[in-house]
Amino acid sequence: MFGLLVVLLIAGLIYVWFVFNPSFGGRINGERLERLKDSPNFKEGKFQNPVETLMQTEDMPFFKLLKEFFFVKGDRVPSEVIPTRKIELDRKENKPSARIIWLGHSTVFIEMAGKTVLIDPVFSKRTSPVSFAGTKAFTYTHNYKLEDLPEIDLVIVSHDHYDHLDYRTILKLKDKNTRFVMPLGVGTHLEKWGIESSRITELDWWESSSFDGVKFTATPARHFSGRRTNNRFSTLWAAWVIEDGDERLFFGADSGYFPGFKEIGEKFGEFDLVMLECGQYSQYWPYIHMSPEETYKAAVDLNAKVLLPIHWAKYKLSIHSWKEPVERLLKASDGSVKIASPEIGQSFYLNDPTPEVRWWEGLN
Repeated sequence: MFGLLVVLLIAGLIYVWFVFNPSFGGRINGERLERLKDSPNFKEGKFQNPVETLMQTEDMPFFKLLKEFFFVKGDRVPSEVIPTRKIELDRKENKPSARIIWLGHSTVFIEMAGKTVLIDPVFSKRTSPVSFAGTKAFTYTHNYKLEDLPEIDLVIVSHDHYDHLDYRTILKLKDKNTRFVMPLGVGTHLEKWGIESSRITELDWWESSSFDGVKFTATPARHFSGRRTNNRFSTLWAAWVIEDGDERLFFGADSGYFPGFKEIGEKFGEFDLVMLECGQYSQYWPYIHMSPEETYKAAVDLNAKVLLPIHWAKYKLSIHSWKEPVERLLKASDGSVKIASPEIGQSFYLNDPTPEVRWWEGLN
């Protein structure tokens, strides 16, 4: 009897934690739900991908993968500290173009038209609803914090997964003047965390918004969403076109390869820089994440001048070697699109020579 009571107590505590843990975010209802229902991408109570998309292959060996992920180490996590650059934001003369700083995984800082933009800001050590469990970040020589950056004018969120939308980082922006742009439905999480609705702009695919001269357009991506086990596809996911005058950037976020990249390239023309995922792929989920070869193909489809590979070098979210993504990407290149490989934290401008530092070579 006592044992049963202990089990029930533990189950009750887990249930309370699951229901009330703020990191899970909010639930969509009211006017926001009505707007979602008006979206052509929302059907039968959930958002749909632009093309038919399975989450995994039918032959995925679930338990074998779990064993590999948690118990097989190999070279999937670096055994050495990854050298990174200290963030330097001193302005150079005659550098009117956008400044880019990749901070590992999919977090990117951009200065454009005098405004500071932060995309998918994740500064927590784990991609998890809790701080004591979950995938842990690789060790960097510089432990980046939000406080290392200047005041952020605008945050762009691609979707609500934990490695792209970080509860603890958003809390640090709650009392700032920062504005937020994100796909439909994602704002419910930020409102749950104390961000006023007046600071949040939610967009459907192909909708645009401007912020002091910088234009942001949400475009389709082939992925999914959800912060709980029971709310997949409840919010929208998106890639982003960012434009200022003659400069045009593309942030691809998470996406499997699909014809939409070519459509976006045809619609917007040449991109000065595209930031595309290159990592966390697998033969068992080829529809929601690209292989490095597909990443390069997508950059070609987008009419990119320069490709900056992201979504790698910070977290182990698959079972490939930690530096395999960039090595395969470089091997796939035919030279038609330059590949930028800055050190993590390195600042570069669009009108600079493309940074091509092979900083991972020699590391284990």
